[in-house]
Amino acid sequence: MKAGSRQNDFGSGRVWKVILIQAVPLMLAQLVHLLYNVIDRIYIGHLEGIGALALTGIGLAFPLTTLTAAFTNLFATGGAPLFAIARGEGDEEKAERVLSQVAMLLTAASLVLFLIGFFFRKPILYLFGASDASYVYADQYLRIYLFGTAFAMLSTGLNGFINASGFPRAGMMTIVIGAVLNLILDPVFIYFFHMGVAGAALATILSQAVSCLWALSFFYGDNAPYHIRREYMRPDTGIIRELIPLGIAGFIMQGTNALVQILCNVMLRQYGGDLYVGIMTVINSVREILSLPAMSISQGAQPVISYNYGARLYSRIRDAIRFITWGALAYTFLAWLAVLLFPQQLMGIFTSDAEMIRLGTDSLKLYFFGFVFMAFQQAGQSVFTALKCSKRAIFFSLFRKVIIVVPLTLLLPGFGFGTAGVYLAEPVSNVLGGLASYTAMYLTVYKKLPADGEPAVI
Repeated sequence: MKAGSRQNDFGSGRVWKVILIQAVPLMLAQLVHLLYNVIDRIYIGHLEGIGALALTGIGLAFPLTTLTAAFTNLFATGGAPLFAIARGEGDEEKAERVLSQVAMLLTAASLVLFLIGFFFRKPILYLFGASDASYVYADQYLRIYLFGTAFAMLSTGLNGFINASGFPRAGMMTIVIGAVLNLILDPVFIYFFHMGVAGAALATILSQAVSCLWALSFFYGDNAPYHIRREYMRPDTGIIRELIPLGIAGFIMQGTNALVQILCNVMLRQYGGDLYVGIMTVINSVREILSLPAMSISQGAQPVISYNYGARLYSRIRDAIRFITWGALAYTFLAWLAVLLFPQQLMGIFTSDAEMIRLGTDSLKLYFFGFVFMAFQQAGQSVFTALKCSKRAIFFSLFRKVIIVVPLTLLLPGFGFGTAGVYLAEPVSNVLGGLASYTAMYLTVYKKLPADGEPAVI
């Protein structure tokens, strides 16, 4: 047994403390990670004379960057539970095999995504709702940003394994190092070198490269608790077949997010013009920030739940589910209240355009209506993923986005709602999708967990 590989197990201590030990550094790391893109949007949105249109261009690039995150989730969120379960079972060799396979898959996928995105970016951006005016800024950003695809996927994907190894502070540093560098480089490239949108993209990929090197060094160092091993990186169909079904849920969640972003951009441009696409860019930015704490609680609980499932400590799983449910509900209510009270201030963080702030204020409040129900969706999906309930995780990912959001986004604007119909689709999906996912998790997982030590059938 490796030194340090068992010292950070999740089978002892109060469950809520163990989850917070994982979740707080993860939240801080992801918050800083948001600065990679959010700071770009803030600087770009305040560019004199072109800020609103440049922000629209960045929004048009969102689906491609979201698709990159989808493939990262496919392999990383599929592999991390297997890795954590193997740790709980004491199977150190399998843990390293899973880690090495995920590293190989992330590298291969990043190359394919870069080639497709770079050489076909023009037709892709127009398909995503670009106009001749907004395409200029979208292309300036994307043609540079795509060169950092491998850095983004490896740093984000491997970071989940650092956390699942029981080293959340090291995982936090993966993101913090690169994000701080991005904060420094953004104004240098955007303003000092007068590179504008292209400067923001260059600052981002350089920062991602540093984060990637840090994550790789964690698993290649002499004192690493687990190693990425060359001999384990040859395709292992057994492990791949085991991790893909688990990762499909995360892939679908991000993939359907990309689909929804495309449809929103197309419908908003049709019913409102480029300005409303820019407003959606701001709303998405606010949502990313406000969703983060609840998401971090749920994600921080995943390795804890997986570990205790492998160790057959089911009472700790019940405690974990109760904690993430109430914790996420309390937070999302406060976040919803903040949107209702300070919509103009939230819009003003990302743009100084008075018309965008005026039109975006009501859109922001409408989009976040019922935000509290997202807590149920996140809790349900996290438990399904952690316990390898892949079919249920996949179904409820599809249910919320594809079955609810997509039809509403296409239909509501034409039924007299206009641009408001696009924003209204999200809260409806939060209520219906969130309650459905959580109810299914409660009935099929929580209620069926046996006493500690007994075999579980869920």
